[in-house]
Amino acid sequence: MTLTDNTLRLAVCDYPEHVPRDRWAEYARMQKDLGLTYVRVAEFAWSRLEPAEGHYTFDWLDEAVETLHAAGLKVVMCTPTATPPAWLTRAHPEILPYDREGRVREFGSRRHYDFASPVYRERSRRITRAVAVRYGDHPAVVGWQTDNEFACHSTGRSYGGASAAAFPGWLRRRYGTLDALNEAWGNVFWSMDYTDWNQIRPPILTVTETNPSHVLDYFRFASDMIREFQEEQVAILREHSPGRWVTHNFMIFESEFDHYDVSETLDFVSWDNYPTGMLEYFGKWVGEDVKLRYARTGHPDLISFNHDLYRGLKRVRARHDVEAEDAPPAPQPQRGGFWVMEQQCGQVNWAPYNPLPADGAVSLWTAQAWAHGADCVSYFRWRAATMSQEVMHSGLLRHDETPDRGFEEVRRMEREGLTLGAVPARVALVHDYESLWILDEQKQGGPAYWAQTFTYYTALRALGIDVDVVHPDADLGGYALVVAPALTMIPEARVAKLRADAGGRLMVFGPRAAFRTPSGRAHENGQFGDDKDFFGGRSLNFESLRPGLTVRAGGHAVTQWAEGYEPAPGTRTLITYEGGPLAGQAAVMRRGNVVTVGAHSPELLHALLADLAREAGVDVTPLPEGVRLSRRSGHTVVANWNADPVEFEGLTLPGVSWRLV
Repeated sequence: MTLTDNTLRLAVCDYPEHVPRDRWAEYARMQKDLGLTYVRVAEFAWSRLEPAEGHYTFDWLDEAVETLHAAGLKVVMCTPTATPPAWLTRAHPEILPYDREGRVREFGSRRHYDFASPVYRERSRRITRAVAVRYGDHPAVVGWQTDNEFACHSTGRSYGGASAAAFPGWLRRRYGTLDALNEAWGNVFWSMDYTDWNQIRPPILTVTETNPSHVLDYFRFASDMIREFQEEQVAILREHSPGRWVTHNFMIFESEFDHYDVSETLDFVSWDNYPTGMLEYFGKWVGEDVKLRYARTGHPDLISFNHDLYRGLKRVRARHDVEAEDAPPAPQPQRGGFWVMEQQCGQVNWAPYNPLPADGAVSLWTAQAWAHGADCVSYFRWRAATMSQEVMHSGLLRHDETPDRGFEEVRRMEREGLTLGAVPARVALVHDYESLWILDEQKQGGPAYWAQTFTYYTALRALGIDVDVVHPDADLGGYALVVAPALTMIPEARVAKLRADAGGRLMVFGPRAAFRTPSGRAHENGQFGDDKDFFGGRSLNFESLRPGLTVRAGGHAVTQWAEGYEPAPGTRTLITYEGGPLAGQAAVMRRGNVVTVGAHSPELLHALLADLAREAGVDVTPLPEGVRLSRRSGHTVVANWNADPVEFEGLTLPGVSWRLV
């Protein structure tokens, strides 16, 4: 296989501290022979790097790095801060986080720290600096990963301890006065007014619902703590390892922090892709029949949504300040490649069920990552763990060191033609974490944020359309169609930007659009606030529908959520509700280039987006179930996620396979 410097690269996550030293050289030789370029190390190695406070033992990692270097491999070095050692947690139990029940989360696993803890932040800076000084200019070390999987295991928010102590100060800096806070939160409701900053605690364990504005600000605060933590590490790495890139490995559909904020200082982003495992966790969106159909491959759109999100994540900071409506536009994103830092290559160990991937699935996942913009795919892990929590998880090697099924797929995989370059998406899907937080806090039986967003995304992908997932403040100039499935919070400055964007492209807004003010309240003059002329009218009624209860709109069944509109003069009603309490009200309305959809209906949406995409000049190719198209660098990947062969446009695609055309 002949590869250029502009070809998709492959890598692996390895743990030299888990195996005898006499295996290191042989593993490095095998990794090089397999065609790997990079090896990630040390993200969980704090206790072996600093076994006692201030006492460092780098000799083993020195040898491991030199062994990889001698084999011609490049090293991705990690800061080991995801696993604070026992000596630290026992000496300083105040670093430990609290769960939603107000209980301390104990030592004995990972991610057992509170991002707001001054003690933990100081110790994290210290170990980060020690590792950066030691390896910052080593010729084998080409880049860094900070920490590991922020917020995994619901660790993005601590509800006591250091975070509880820091939250009132964060609020005081945000609002200035208690009167301003009480007004923003609507605390006159249920006599919730505060008269002292120290009366305010994390929003848990209330008798009934917690004030959603309180929750929203706590989520903002927790996200800011992660951002600060990230920025501290990145600054140290920049100082002591100049010329190396810095990334972080994010997770699928992670909701506990604003990824745009947290990724701002990175060179590019990475994420960890476990298709079969994550399918089990998002079954409510897709249904048991779909979960069974894709049990050995994962659902193609659950995976590709995250590829498309992380491809364009960098450098768009959401504006959280109270004066955001008067603030200038945020910096615009820079498009670029991303990495899959952990790619499943066999069965996982952490899902309710853990089937083996189908033959061809590892190759399919790798090709899909490239087609959606990945510059490198790194498999987890090299050798299956023979100890502790992950003994049931696969690696490229089995426990007995023989090559496993994933190893053989990587060895056979052809990468000629998988050249790096742009994904030519002409459709943008707008995604916003603040809208996610407030919508899910009071979803009222309607679809959750990710489920509603996924419905729009999968409709576009089923039409053969490439999609960029973007922040609402991103530059939309290169897109013909912009789709905002669940943008429930749209400050005035953002509406002004969207008004300008709508002048040159079609825009679609989903249910519950512009329902909330920046503090989480409803608009005093109803949904869409002062921007009814932009969205096309006013909201009259909304309802959430229990399972089995449906209404109809345009001949399509509407489930879960329906809101009806009264169009303003000059607005066209595209689809009307038929029967029931909403009969005669607009389900879909259009004013100029802006289309507002109030009905949650996958069938309605598929037909509507197909028509709008064609109107916008976007190529539409309705695809068979389980077939997907993705384009990059002048090539198209045609992928069959079905177990059985498929005939498509003159191609015969075997089950679970892909072809580059």
